[in-house]
Amino acid sequence: METTARREEILGAALEVFAERGFKRASMDAVAERAGLTRQGVLHYFPSKKRLLHALLQRREDLAREHLAGHAYKDLPSLVAGVVAYDHQNAGLVQIHSVLVAEGIIGDDPSQAFFHDHYRSIQDNTVAQLTEIYGDRLPSGLTPRAAASALVAMLDGMQLQWLLDDEQSDYPEIMRDVMTLLIGSTPE
Repeated sequence: METTARREEILGAALEVFAERGFKRASMDAVAERAGLTRQGVLHYFPSKKRLLHALLQRREDLAREHLAGHAYKDLPSLVAGVVAYDHQNAGLVQIHSVLVAEGIIGDDPSQAFFHDHYRSIQDNTVAQLTEIYGDRLPSGLTPRAAASALVAMLDGMQLQWLLDDEQSDYPEIMRDVMTLLIGSTPE
């Protein structure tokens, strides 16, 4: 099997195992078994559990960036609704994100630095985009920093709600409505 395909297969298995067990309780043996390989086979591609975790987190970031490429920030409510809809199509990625964020909060977890940088990057990028579009104040009166912080909190909260109740399907529309309120009406 081609190296890239094998790596993707291992990442898929790791996604499932880490989402089910978290990083700390997951083992390389469990990942190997799920991928249909030996432990040594997994270690050939990912020399440590930490390197596997970082590859998995990077894969999630790459998929999210690919999804957002080409979307305009000028219609932020629709962009955010699209992000939520995309997440619902990729439940495993949402679950692993939530599990690893939780683990990263409680100590010296390898994902802690990654998520610190992840959230800082999202907020800084969102603040820059909102400032470019609206200046120092959004039509709602919020600063770009306050709106960016609220947006990140809402997205994570929405993900958690959906993971706990995946039968409710109108989360993208809810996020579109809430974002419209958060931003405020733009003068014509």
